[in-house]
Amino acid sequence: MTNKQLILVKRPVGLPTADTWKLEEHPIPELAEGQALIQQHYISLDPAMRGWLNESKSYIPPVEIGAVMRAGSVGQVIAVNQHPNLAVGDYVSGNGGVQQYVITEGKGWFKVDPNLASLPTYIGTLGMPGQTAYHGLLDVGQAKAGDVVLVSGAAGAVGSVVGQIAKIKGCKVVGIAGGPQNIRYILDELGFDGAIDYKNEDVKAGLKRECPEGVDVYFDNVGGEILNIALTRLRFKARVVICGAISQYNNTTPVAGPSNYLSLLVNRARMEGMVVFDYAKNYGTAAREMAQWIQEGKLKTREDIYEGIENFYETFLRLFTGEKNGKLVLKVIE
Repeated sequence: MTNKQLILVKRPVGLPTADTWKLEEHPIPELAEGQALIQQHYISLDPAMRGWLNESKSYIPPVEIGAVMRAGSVGQVIAVNQHPNLAVGDYVSGNGGVQQYVITEGKGWFKVDPNLASLPTYIGTLGMPGQTAYHGLLDVGQAKAGDVVLVSGAAGAVGSVVGQIAKIKGCKVVGIAGGPQNIRYILDELGFDGAIDYKNEDVKAGLKRECPEGVDVYFDNVGGEILNIALTRLRFKARVVICGAISQYNNTTPVAGPSNYLSLLVNRARMEGMVVFDYAKNYGTAAREMAQWIQEGKLKTREDIYEGIENFYETFLRLFTGEKNGKLVLKVIE
């Protein structure tokens, strides 16, 4: 058996090019005692992957040159050598990277049940994006019934879950998304109360229309000018959750910071960054609650699945062009 692996070969400047990685194929070694072999089915593609390519200090070490590209994944155990917790046939989710097979001693891998949800859901709504939305909105944003919640990147893997959880909790929800298709999605399918199409209208005017009395929680996935404008609409004691800044990830110039930050002072508001790994001890509780919402029809999931590890780069670019429809997933099983 051989394993196709996507290897990082250089650090990009700006938007990564195809030669940032190379696809290699290697024989799969024999398992040592206490190891398991996982055949990966699906790989998660997330905006955070761009940050992991940079050598600068971050919340997690960068992917090393010559290493398999980091990524969340879900698959099935197909071989074990006296493993204490994993058995052949188990379905598991973890950080397997962009490759078809992974050998592990089990640390960081969690069993999942494909009878309760589809496998891609475990790297989407029931995986890191869903956990990010849940803890970012409820623990950091402290959203409560009656709040006005604004979320950017609202049609994406994180933003779409943020908006739905906010609705479940009794909030008014306004989403910022790009293009008529995404606007229809968050309004008609996800039940948002309002929407702003940043590609086809003035965001500042849209915020005045959709949030005339201001915003209690702003969940930011994009950074840049949209964050700057959102700061002008904060209410007293508002909370700004800094989850991501996809508009800045491929910059070749310094990151654009908000000039309207004094709104935090005037409104006694706070702006706080969140990294989902800080809430690992509560993943189980959040996953059970979100799974219940899915079964009740309160929380909808959508995955945009592309096939073939050879098509990683073209699929990865969809994170930044917006040419996707839901959580971006790459199927790597042949």
